[in-house]
Amino acid sequence: MGKVLKFALLAIIAVLILIQFVPVTRTNPPVTAEVNAPADVMAVLKRACYDCHSNETRWRWYAYVAPVSWLIAGDVKEGREHLNFSAWASLSPSYQRILAEDMWEQISRGEMPLWAYRVMHSGARLTDADKAAIHRWVTSQQDAGERKNRGSGHREDEKEEDEHDH
Repeated sequence: MGKVLKFALLAIIAVLILIQFVPVTRTNPPVTAEVNAPADVMAVLKRACYDCHSNETRWRWYAYVAPVSWLIAGDVKEGREHLNFSAWASLSPSYQRILAEDMWEQISRGEMPLWAYRVMHSGARLTDADKAAIHRWVTSQQDAGERKNRGSGHREDEKEEDEHDH
């Protein structure tokens, strides 16, 4: 083995060891207002969504090994910012409907769960039955909102969406 190759290999190993000391935030804040959904939907959400979209993340061993830990911590932070089932009940019903519809759109297009997560967690792959359960729940959320809006004569969800966009 040439001196340059040996030096390069030692440098790579040294960098891999040193990056383990770069701090990564892995937290699970308290659950404040968990989503209330039927048992079959909760089972799917907990299995396929909660690691990134709740404060109940299961930090597996590889979430402690850089550089993978950086990717996972970033995905969880971004996932919680967009949709956090641990704070769901604190959101207005109209914003819950907006998020539920967005969630369904991403699931139906195969965008969620993320492909990298599905590769590492075979249990996160959604079956047709899983998708049907989520779709029924999302539809029931939308139907409840439409019934409420018909009774009040206005579109609360449009107002709510405008408030969250600004």
